[in-house]
Amino acid sequence: MATSLGRDGAALDRRERWVEAAAGIAFLIAAATIAALLPSSPLPPIWVLTLAVAATAVASQVRFAIPSGYTVPVMLVSVPVLFMVPTGLFPLVTAAGLLVGGIPGVLRRRVSPDRLLLAFPNAWFTLGPALVLGLGGPVTPSTAGAPLLTGAFAAQLLADASASAIRDGLLGSPGLVGQLREARYVYAVDLALALTGFGVALATENHQWALALVLPLLGLLHLFASERRQRMEQLVELSNAYRGTAMVLGDVIEADDEYTGEHCKSVVQLALSVSDALGLGPAERRKVEFGALLHDVGKVAVPKEIINKRGPLDAREWEIIKTHTVEGQRMLDTVGGTMSEVGRIVRAHHERWDGGGYPDGLAGEAIPIEARIVAACDTWHAMTSSRSYRQAMSHQVALDELRSVAGSQLDPRIVEVLVGLLEAR
Repeated sequence: MATSLGRDGAALDRRERWVEAAAGIAFLIAAATIAALLPSSPLPPIWVLTLAVAATAVASQVRFAIPSGYTVPVMLVSVPVLFMVPTGLFPLVTAAGLLVGGIPGVLRRRVSPDRLLLAFPNAWFTLGPALVLGLGGPVTPSTAGAPLLTGAFAAQLLADASASAIRDGLLGSPGLVGQLREARYVYAVDLALALTGFGVALATENHQWALALVLPLLGLLHLFASERRQRMEQLVELSNAYRGTAMVLGDVIEADDEYTGEHCKSVVQLALSVSDALGLGPAERRKVEFGALLHDVGKVAVPKEIINKRGPLDAREWEIIKTHTVEGQRMLDTVGGTMSEVGRIVRAHHERWDGGGYPDGLAGEAIPIEARIVAACDTWHAMTSSRSYRQAMSHQVALDELRSVAGSQLDPRIVEVLVGLLEAR
């Protein structure tokens, strides 16, 4: 059971209310049908039902952040509850627990009251295991075999994925394939918690009050989840701070030399396209973005008469211009953190694939991939831009030049990707 962190507690819009209300009504009809059709069994004592609802409510308050939103450890409670209450009542008991769990947030005005509607559609996952165990006949945790338990878990995933895909489809979100891709983290957590929950179920077979033993564990999970969420929020704030620093430095470059500033910003877009085509992860992609934006930041320390000189540089001037890589790294090292990692890219963006570059003579895979991407995109933009001392190359001539330096100056794999992107424009 996952949802978006960004909308956690926010009011539902009109379309969402209609979709969730319809899904909730469908759940209640399905749950009532299962309760009526499955063989009846004696109701447990009221305290057992109360404990089951309360434990589910507590579990619903623990929220672990995952890439697509958050997940709650309801499986830790729902597995033992499945064996503690009549199978036909299991979906309704779980829905009641989710509903009760949402009330404190409403009372504290942290959650919109209409989000209580979600308690019923969020309980769709219970219908699968209730059917499997109900049709399998009376079983206990100790008598239920591995095939039956595996079937119950698979039925839970199928019921949850199907219901979520329909709801998401009606709301214009990803379909079943997209939903499964996002929910793989949820289902991995569910599997781990289901195994732990089965251990609790074995304990409740002889002592139903043993379900209360999960409450301290849920308290610890809540503490860990809260600390993790705070760390993630701090990382987001830090990331935003680094991005702000990079943008300011980019503006400094542009104020110092308009061409260099515009050149760096143009390289960013192309470098990000190459990164996406290569399938780089978020961390590497961010370093490519910052590295491309700031690859020439060290030029602010180079005399303007050298930067803007008409004609070729002499040997002394060339040695001075080459210091911009080391100077750029030094500047970013003073910022620290992620900017220090970006500094490595800035330092290495004039290294050559064959080892003939500067400042360290790195070759091949020893050059950070982010620097190799920036180098290729930097080369392309430099060739296709006009300067006071030369005219820009045509698109085709520049493409031919890129191909000619692949394997010597530039990483051939990155050149292949870059050329493909440029030809597709």
